[in-house]
Amino acid sequence: MALKRINKELEDLKVDPPAQCSAGPVADDLFQWQATIMGPSDSPYQGGVFFLTIFFPSDYPFKPPKVAFTTKIYHPNINSNGSICLDILRSQWSPALTLSKVLLSVCSLLCDPNPDDPLVPEIAHMYKTDKENFWETFPSHVPCFLC
Repeated sequence: MALKRINKELEDLKVDPPAQCSAGPVADDLFQWQATIMGPSDSPYQGGVFFLTIFFPSDYPFKPPKVAFTTKIYHPNINSNGSICLDILRSQWSPALTLSKVLLSVCSLLCDPNPDDPLVPEIAHMYKTDKENFWETFPSHVPCFLC
């Protein structure tokens, strides 16, 4: 069942990819994908290119895919290992969700961090207490292709 669903999502992504995102299998393994997100234009990540790995569990879509950034990123909801704190990748997962919706949610998270559910408390604290300074010092914490 998982393979059938993954194939359907791959075909859907080819026909109608989410804005500024792409994704597809690594080699011939349909359970392991790589995704690319272009930094959203309404965010400090504009101009950046971010790579993610995606692993589909054998019981997909009943369990969420494991999604992680491989590109380093400074964000309260993404840690240095690339793990993402996003409810739909954990407790709020539903089989009705698709990888396309997951990628759009990750893009949305880049534009609108959730400091009340941080994965990196220090970054969230700075974001919550001094947002202006957070964005001013932001470039010193991101890869140089965004500087």
